[in-house]
This record gives sequence, C-alpha cells and structure tokens, in this order.
Amino acid sequence: MFQKIINMYKNIYINHFEIASFLGASAIILLAILLDNILNLRACPLCILTRYIFGVIAVMSLMGFLIKKFYIFNKLLIIFASVYGIAVSLKLIYLQNLSPEEIAMLPMGCDMPLETQIEYFGLLGGLANAFKGGPTCAEESWRFIFNFAEWGLVFFIIYFLATLLKLKISLFGSKTT
Repeated sequence: MFQKIINMYKNIYINHFEIASFLGASAIILLAILLDNILNLRACPLCILTRYIFGVIAVMSLMGFLIKKFYIFNKLLIIFASVYGIAVSLKLIYLQNLSPEEIAMLPMGCDMPLETQIEYFGLLGGLANAFKGGPTCAEESWRFIFNFAEWGLVFFIIYFLATLLKLKISLFGSKTT
C-alpha cells in the first residue's frame, strides 16, 4: 500500500509536475481567500504579496504545461518566485515573533493596502514599503498547527526544492556520477 502511494507521487512528479504545481498554488490562493471571507480576516500587505507570489508560481506552472519551449526559463522563474516567497514568509514570521514593545516601534508602512502602495510608490517602491512590514503584519489571526506565514514558508520551500530537483534532472539527468 505504501509503495503504491510512493509510486503515485513519483508518477505525478515525473509526468504531471506542471499541472500539479498549478493546481496546488491555485488551491493555496483559493483557500486563503475563502478563509479570509469565512473568518472575516483582514490580510496585511505581506500576506497579499504571498498570494501574488503563489499566483506567479501558478501562472508559470500553467505556462510550463502549455509551452514546453521555455522549460528552463520557466523553472528558473518558479525558483526565483519561490525564493522571494521564502523571504516574504520569513519576514512575516519574524514580525509575528516580535515583542509588543518592538511591534509598537515598527513603521506604519503595512497599514496601507498593497495595491495603494504600488499605485502611490510605484511597483518597486510599493513592494519595498510593504516588505518593511508594520504592526498589522505582526498580528497572527489564524492558526492550524502553523499560521498563514508558516504554511506559506513550508509550501514555498516545497516549490523551491521540487522545481530545483526537476530542473537538475532535466539538465543533468537523474543519475549523478
């Protein structure tokens, strides 16, 4: 039974990686939006940014499924998006573990919605301002074993490692000597 499950995961990884990656990233975004609406949560700009990064991974995975021509470039984009997602998730985890005194000293850059920050400061300025974080980013409003940021970190690491391994196998083969 256990061997059947492992063989099923190997088959999905080898033959259907891009579509599974697309469906997984899309499901994460959908789950976050549903939980926000069901539990009346208000996502901070860094949380919204992680959703956009999962969206980039989903779009790149779908493009990888549809267009095989840019395979290496596609995998590199997913790897870079995963690294950025890891950085954003680590920043959120850092902010959520600050003491109340440290939280009070944070800049108020996180109070403005991400879309407004990008509109006001431009794309790079808005992303940089959102990445600074703020008191609203330090709030932990939901937890199931881990909170949103910790789950995001887990999934970004999985995407990073799985895509890196897929890229390594395609470039150098499955066996190393």
